[in-house]
Amino acid sequence: MPLVWTRSSPAVNSVIFRSSGQNLTTAGTYIEMTSRLLEPTLLALAIRGRIKR
Repeated sequence: MPLVWTRSSPAVNSVIFRSSGQNLTTAGTYIEMTSRLLEPTLLALAIRGRIKR
């Protein structure tokens, strides 16, 4: 892993993402971050689609 990611990962996890309390693999960490970014986006699009009807 790059040194920048190693140092910034704890900061990103504590500020942006809540801790899941589990030790994840690298792939699991990326999947969790991606899902946490996409879930609010998909929810907003669903609400927007409902309101525009």
